[in-house]
Amino acid sequence: MADAELVVEVTGAVATVVIRNPGRRNAMTPAMWRQLPVLLDGLEADPVVRALVLTGADGTFCAGADLGDLDELLDAGDASIAVAAEERLAGFAKPTVAVVRGACVGGGCQLAVACDLRIAADDARFGVPPARLGLVYPSPTTRRLARLVGPSAAKHLLFTSELVDAGRALRIGLADEVLPGADLAARVDVLTGAIVERSQLSVAATKEIIDGRADDDRVAWWHGQVRASGEAREGVAAHHERRPPRFRWTPPAGR
Repeated sequence: MADAELVVEVTGAVATVVIRNPGRRNAMTPAMWRQLPVLLDGLEADPVVRALVLTGADGTFCAGADLGDLDELLDAGDASIAVAAEERLAGFAKPTVAVVRGACVGGGCQLAVACDLRIAADDARFGVPPARLGLVYPSPTTRRLARLVGPSAAKHLLFTSELVDAGRALRIGLADEVLPGADLAARVDVLTGAIVERSQLSVAATKEIIDGRADDDRVAWWHGQVRASGEAREGVAAHHERRPPRFRWTPPAGR
């Protein structure tokens, strides 16, 4: 197994991407930044996969970009490989959950913020350190963080470069849930299990609308899919019959 890589595991309808870089607290190398969009393309196209979990190996989420390769990451500015990977993750068509243990710093925090949900262990620590390193974060990254936690909390994180614990992350909206580490895996299984059992039409449409990627024509298309697919009829019938719904909608090719 390579020293630094992204490892994909698929269990049922849930794909897990594990950030692995032993000895560097799972820092992302240039090769790993380039690898991530390729993996996401394949998982998005896989009809079996309905949700994605992003996590780190060995009790650490990700300590950020590998600073040994800083020049390569800086050369392209907003078009850098790190931003390309982050944007691809943010645009992933299926629900994404960051499962955070230990350090979630810099580029690691960028990746967590690009996910739809963030579930953290109580030992998690979050930080965005550009001011400590003399960097200016790319505009998509900065704006995404501000949308998530609000302008004031984003400025505090970016101005100070301070690490915040899981409790503060929960209070400012950087984490959605915080649990003891021993309970984290079970909770993630329950959460992703619920997501993959729901109507994937509803989930996909909701994600596009909340993320601002669905204009009026696209919303109308989604409503047409509701009528054509029979998903709503099945959901209502299952409710009345007191049984689990059997949703069958899958994304049309090339939608």
